[in-house]
This record gives sequence, structure tokens and C-alpha cells, in this order.
Amino acid sequence: MKRVVMTPNPYRDRDFSCVREAQRVLEQAGVEVKICLAFDVDPAFPLPRDVVLTDLNEGMKSAEALICFGGDGTILHSSKLAMRRGIPILGVNIGTVGFMAELESGEMELLARLADDDFTLDERMTIYVRLVHEGRVVYRDTALNDAVITKGAVARVIQTSVFLDGVEAMNFSGDGLIAATPTGSTAYSMSAGGPIVEPQADNIILTPICAHNLQPRSLIASPQRRVEIQVGRINRRNAFLSVDGGKAMRVYTGDRILLEMGNQKTKLLKLKNTTFFDIVKSKLNQ
Repeated sequence: MKRVVMTPNPYRDRDFSCVREAQRVLEQAGVEVKICLAFDVDPAFPLPRDVVLTDLNEGMKSAEALICFGGDGTILHSSKLAMRRGIPILGVNIGTVGFMAELESGEMELLARLADDDFTLDERMTIYVRLVHEGRVVYRDTALNDAVITKGAVARVIQTSVFLDGVEAMNFSGDGLIAATPTGSTAYSMSAGGPIVEPQADNIILTPICAHNLQPRSLIASPQRRVEIQVGRINRRNAFLSVDGGKAMRVYTGDRILLEMGNQKTKLLKLKNTTFFDIVKSKLNQ
């Protein structure tokens, strides 16, 4: 590997100290490095003046990998760009838990392995999400972690029905529903009582949020299933759909959310021999 793009989160790595150290290690190993911002930063926020920032689209043209510095939210944001380009992503955790990150901030020396192609690739499934309103697709996105339908601050409950290949599999009132990939099983889904699923399982995990009865539990659907979520009665008409924690889209009674396994997979770079279960035990015991 000869060319990489690094995308820092300036709010977490305020003086770019982690990025500077990574750049030093990579350039000493013979890897060309470009530093780009993957999202807009408040103009009033001070950025280091001695760090050269390249336009992201320009930097990605020849990149062989994307290295992202931040927490899981930052990595999720950058992963969409990497997936569209078909290149792998490596996360460096300078957040809190950081399930998706391969390295911690004190492990920068391991980046030198990229120069010798001394790494493996871990492919993660995605979920293709479409929001249908009055018979028309009004929003679409791809989730690496999850798609969440949730009530707003005003709504009391959402009536939700879940269909697998046209057959009703779940019907409940509650605060919403999480549709997660195995990658996202350790995120919001787990906090709502969903199972931890190893990333190679390729399943869609459907977990109710605070269901107002005792029957609904998490449902694990085959990736070959076509999942349809029908939104029923919403008290005061205030509910939302959010994909990977991104922009919340308003949903209304009668809307449908269609889910299916994405055609593209996200490729994560691995430099260490740690397993998924090593990471789970380490992160959840903090």
C-alpha cells in the first residue's frame, strides 16, 4: 500500500496530535499521506495552521485506504465514503468505546504494516434502507450499523408492524424499532436488549425499543429476507427514521421502511490478531 487518506475528527483530536503521529509513522514507512476533513467543521473552530488539508474528493482519487480518527460515529460517517469508493477503512479510536476501531491512539506504530501489505480485510454486511411515503421512495441510505425508527419527544408510542417477505412477524406499540447489522449489534441494539451477533453472521437484527407488552423480543432475520416495517398510529404524528445516527427523517402513519441486505460490503482493515469476542470482552468490561 502506497497512498492513504487520513480523516481526523478535529473535535476529538484538537491539535491533530494523533494524526501527526500517524503521518510520521506512515511516511517513514514510505506511504504517501493526505489529510482531509470528512465533514464540515464550524468556521469558528480553530484548526492547526501547520497541517496541510487536501480536498477530500481530490485526495480519494488515488487512495488505497481511508484511515479515520475518532469514535464510532466518526468512523460510521467516513465508512460510507470508503464503501462508495470500494476501498478499506481503518479506524483509530480517540473516542470512548470504539467497537469499530482497529487501533487505539497509542498503537500508531502498527500503521507501518500497511507499507508491506501486512494486513487482512474484514468484510461487513450493510442494510439498504428505503423510506416510502404515499407510495413514493422519499429517502434511501445504506446502514453499516443500524436504521432506527423512534418516537420524537412529543409522541407517546408508535404502532409498528414488521413483515418478512410479506408475512407479519412482529406487531407492537412502543418507543420504536432498531434494525441492526451484526456490526451494529453491539451498539443501540444491545442497549435495547438485543443479542450480540458476530459480524460474519450476515443477519438483520430487529429489536423493539421499550415495547409496551411482554411478547416482542429481538428477531434475527436471514439476509435473504425482504423486511418491511409499517408505521401505524403515531400519537401526535411525531416519529423519525435515522440511519447510522445521521440526519433524522420524519415518518408518518402509513409510511413503510423497506430493508434488505446491501449489495456492497464495508471493508475494515485489520492489523492485529484480536478476535471479535476479544474486543467485546475488552470494551464491555471497561
